[in-house]
Amino acid sequence: MKLCRILLLPAVLSLAACVSNSPTTGGGVSYGDSKAVETVTTDLGSTDIQMTAEKMTQSMLQTPLLQDIIRRRGLLMASPVANKTSEYFDTKLITDTILTQLQKNGVRYVIAGDEMQNQTDELIRQNQSGLYKKSTTARVGNMHGAQYRIDGSVSSIIKRDSRTKDVYYKINMRLIEIESGIVEWSDEKEIRKTLNR
Repeated sequence: MKLCRILLLPAVLSLAACVSNSPTTGGGVSYGDSKAVETVTTDLGSTDIQMTAEKMTQSMLQTPLLQDIIRRRGLLMASPVANKTSEYFDTKLITDTILTQLQKNGVRYVIAGDEMQNQTDELIRQNQSGLYKKSTTARVGNMHGAQYRIDGSVSSIIKRDSRTKDVYYKINMRLIEIESGIVEWSDEKEIRKTLNR
């Protein structure tokens, strides 16, 4: 048995040496720069999401209110961005990117209402299943409420003739105090994309 292990060890090591950490490509697929400008169509794309999230994050971080929220360790949440365009895309890409960048700068946030079901399911599982030690379970009634909410919308105007398609996007974002409903910050990003045939 020991002889088998000794003989197998070099084979395993040589196979491991063949494994590469670099991504492989095949069948026409290749890796690209995720930050490179994407101009495949006039639809809202990755470059548009990245530019929008960066602009909104920087704008918000420059407001004295956000610096005060960070200092007081206040909490934000993000509502889904309303998609008022005729195309489908996941608007959570915008808010998720903004929240990630804000958190890297000291902002704390709580999960949004549409994600709350997973949180409550876990609390119920820990507290009512009888499977967990009471001293280690997360207690019900200790979740924190946000004081501010980020929301926004994406709208578009499309114009076309026989040779040109012109798409204008407008992305609006707001920071709203939840208790009062007062909009404390807002900004917008405009994008125009043209396709000539």
